[in-house]
Amino acid sequence: MGTVYITQEDAFIGKTDERLKVRANQKTLLDVPLIKVDGIVVLGRATVSPAAMIELLERQIPLTFLTATGRYLGRLEPPLTKNVLLRSAQWSAAGDTEAAVQIARSVIRGKLKNYRNTLMRAQRDYPHLDLKAGITQLEQAIAPIDTTDAIDSLRGLEGAGSAAYFANFGQLIRQEGFTFCTRNRRPPTDPVNALLSFGYALLRHDVQSAINIVGFDPYLGYLHVQRYGRPSLALDLMEEFRPLVVDAVVLSAVNRKSLTPEDFTTEPISHAVALSDEGRRTFLRLYEQKKQSSFSHPVLNKKCTYQESFEIQARLLAKFLMQQTDKYPPLIIK
Repeated sequence: MGTVYITQEDAFIGKTDERLKVRANQKTLLDVPLIKVDGIVVLGRATVSPAAMIELLERQIPLTFLTATGRYLGRLEPPLTKNVLLRSAQWSAAGDTEAAVQIARSVIRGKLKNYRNTLMRAQRDYPHLDLKAGITQLEQAIAPIDTTDAIDSLRGLEGAGSAAYFANFGQLIRQEGFTFCTRNRRPPTDPVNALLSFGYALLRHDVQSAINIVGFDPYLGYLHVQRYGRPSLALDLMEEFRPLVVDAVVLSAVNRKSLTPEDFTTEPISHAVALSDEGRRTFLRLYEQKKQSSFSHPVLNKKCTYQESFEIQARLLAKFLMQQTDKYPPLIIK
């Protein structure tokens, strides 16, 4: 079953015996054993019964609340696991320590190499595209990473690489009715940006769940600056997965016509673009399918799903912080 997505407005989330039940308009929308549920994401308004809330906490099933358009609101989850040794190591590495620099380098290298590989794959598959300049700019941003010692300078390389990638992202879209000029959010003002923002909100839920399972403090990161209420470590670990999971789902949904321009709505005053109810259900299904798809993990040399890889990468990061390995290897897929 994996993650349960509740998109029906004003749904009621309850439990009966060992089962999760979701109802709306006097109809049962979902009735599944709780043992099959890894997490719940609510989009829009919903009511959660006290009994269901207690059961989710006891079973350590995170409950995340997003707006209908995918903006993160917050989450209900049990207390952090008792891995105090890991959190002590995590806090000891905070700031401009050698460990923090190593982690920032790895996270950025993973993200930018996955960006580069995405463009290189598209260039091979569609030789008429002109992606060579973007690929070169990404390689120029990747080259100095291992010799850059200041985290602020590493952030500059990440920014340059991301700018090069998104300057070429529009070429990867092959369907009429969809265009991409530049990354925009808060709010997104075109369908592709709406999909990216929505997908990244879902990814944040999944990565934060994984780092909580391993025992991290999600609010102490290394690349992303600490800010009250901001899960900086989740945002750090998300970086390498953005192109692998979310961008891949967005491009597939658009290019294979799983979504069409009719699946989006535009708010008249703010011009914010969002998925329709049916479009949102389609995207959630495609996102879940991507998470359950398998690949050969390049470090562990074994098959795993993307869902499993979130926790695998969190455990590899824990090993580095506990000084059981000499580096954190980001997930890079060629």
